[in-house]
Amino acid sequence: MQRWRGLEDIPQDWGRSVVTIGSYDGVHRGHQLIIGRAVERARELGVPSVVVTFDPHPSEVVRPGSHPPLLAPHHRRAELMAGLGVDAVLILPFTAEFSKLSPAEFVVKVLVDKLRAKLVVEGPNFRFGHRAAGTVDFLAELGGTYDYDVEVIDLHVSGEAGGGEPFSSTLTRRLVAEGDVAGAMEILGRPHRVEGVVVRGAQRGRELGYPTANVETLPHTAIPADGVYAGWLTVGGEAMPAAISVGTNVQFDATERTVEAYAIDRTDLDLYGLHAAVDFLAYLRGMEKFESIEALLLCMAGDVKRARDLVAAHEKEKDAA
Repeated sequence: MQRWRGLEDIPQDWGRSVVTIGSYDGVHRGHQLIIGRAVERARELGVPSVVVTFDPHPSEVVRPGSHPPLLAPHHRRAELMAGLGVDAVLILPFTAEFSKLSPAEFVVKVLVDKLRAKLVVEGPNFRFGHRAAGTVDFLAELGGTYDYDVEVIDLHVSGEAGGGEPFSSTLTRRLVAEGDVAGAMEILGRPHRVEGVVVRGAQRGRELGYPTANVETLPHTAIPADGVYAGWLTVGGEAMPAAISVGTNVQFDATERTVEAYAIDRTDLDLYGLHAAVDFLAYLRGMEKFESIEALLLCMAGDVKRARDLVAAHEKEKDAA
């Protein structure tokens, strides 16, 4: 899959293509419907499929300080899109100048002159251009002038998550913030992930017999609510069942909020300086301050057992599916 950062990265001899545009944070199941349809139509038409997205999030430029927590960084979104069969991802630097492009200017500059769109696939609520004035109807109207078609896909998907609310990035962020990682997983179609570099912490886990990887998360990451979780720690392509702690470690009166993962039954790991991903499967309990270290260790042993059992059950269920 080709990855372009900016219009200048698009090959000059680029031919016609099927395009879809959006932030697509999380690449959740609703997004997958649109992207999957774009890929399907591209193959039918014999042309490449392109996803156009933005960095930073447009809200940060339009309303500084309002950047939403991110469900997935751009490299992760690209990986997920590649898994859906996308041929190219274009990340457009979203600047104040770019935000002032009128809807018609955006269409000409991006879709017509550079991507030579043959078909544009979008959801019904897609908006674009200065002050988000462009609608899918206007997009289709311009298609008559610039020789491209528009297909609108209903991305309405719902389930138990959020009490039956339609799936969206906004709902997913809310569930993650509440610690409902099971609900977030239903929307995403996979566990919510945070990632970053493993850094040195206070090393209290090692002293207690549960060495943890302290993951320095990327800026604007959507981090689950404080608590203990079951999931996986992935380093170098190896996914290891893990018990995960999010919070300030109230037992030792720490003040820095951290994400730490103990790879179950693995005390031989030296992960400092390595990139790691933490995937959240299930919420186990909230953060607690215990009367003694012995009481803490007893609870941690129970956490690890529950995490081990939940991950094993999930993997067994996944293998059987």
